[in-house]
Formats: sequence, structure tokens, C-alpha cells
Amino acid sequence: MSEQSSMHFYLNWAKERIDEMDAALASFEVKAGEAKAETKVKADQIVADLKKRRDEFQALLKTQAEAGEGTWTRTKADLEKQWNGFEAQMKTYFESAGKQIEQQQATFKQVAAAQAKAWGEAADKFREAAGKVAAAHTGDFNAALEQMKADASEAEARLQKLKQAGSESWSVLSAALAESRKAFDQANQAAWNTLKDPGSKS
Repeated sequence: MSEQSSMHFYLNWAKERIDEMDAALASFEVKAGEAKAETKVKADQIVADLKKRRDEFQALLKTQAEAGEGTWTRTKADLEKQWNGFEAQMKTYFESAGKQIEQQQATFKQVAAAQAKAWGEAADKFREAAGKVAAAHTGDFNAALEQMKADASEAEARLQKLKQAGSESWSVLSAALAESRKAFDQANQAAWNTLKDPGSKS
């Protein structure tokens, strides 16, 4: 189960990033479609650049999907670089676009929703995988699943507060998303470690 648990962790990690990229792109595409002629070219270029980064991320993920854990450790580092490039491009967009609070809030809400969806999907995958393992460890798995759900609720509550505030800068919103993403990664890893080594505390 060890290798499979690691694979689930990496795939959940990558899917969460892709879901965020798709959510951000959807938000930017709407705004680019509404842009005036003189700013439309720039907006379209940013959307094209972000799509290219997302597509490169997906292509690398696809080529490594069946790889072993050792390969995934190296691949994750490459995917992290691509993810960081995507985030940097979004930050550049918001900094160059001026104070477009409405756009920032729309993007934040869509990305936060993508994160919440990723938490739910990861919990479902863990529940399914745990169901296939010996019943002797059900308590460990249930505890890990409940912890993941609790962490998800806590992260979602923090993001909801920011959604309601409505006037935060992109750097504040981005930091909140990064904190939530980090919590997702930790919860995802802890849950799959429970399957890797039932009976141990992660």
C-alpha cells in the first residue's frame, strides 16, 4: 500500500493545483472578455500565458502519472516551479492591472471554491482507499479522515471571512490561499501516511 499511498498524495497535490489554475483562468477569461479594446490585447496575452503554464503543468503531470515514488519526488519539484511561475504571473497581472478589487475578489472566490472542492475529493479518495484496507485499522483511518475534514472546515472558514471582507489586496488574498493550500498538503500527506503505515501517528 506504501507506493499507492504516495501516488495518491502526489496526484491529489497536483490535481489541487490544476483546479486552482482552471479557476483562476476562468475568472481571467471573463474579465478579458469584458475588457475594452485597448486593454483586451494585454488581458488576452496574460490569459494565453497562464493557459500555457497550466498546459505545461498538466503535460508534465500526465507523463509522470504512472511513475514510482522516487520519480514523483523529482517531478513534484519541477511541478512546484511551474506552479510558482503561474502564481507569479497572476500576481504580476494584479499588480499591473491596478486596484481591480472586483476582479481580485472574483478570482479569490473561484480559487477558494476550487480548494474546497479539492479537500472534498481528497477525503473521498482516502475514504475509498481506506475501505480497501484491513478492518483492523478502521479506527486509525476514521481518525485521519475526521482530522482531514476538520482541517478542511477550518481552512474554509478562514477563506469565508476574507470573501466577506471584500477589500483585501491580492497579496493578502494570495497569502490566505497559500496558507490553505499548505494545510491541504499537510492533511493530504498525514492521511495517506496513515494508509502507508497503519497504527502509527503521522
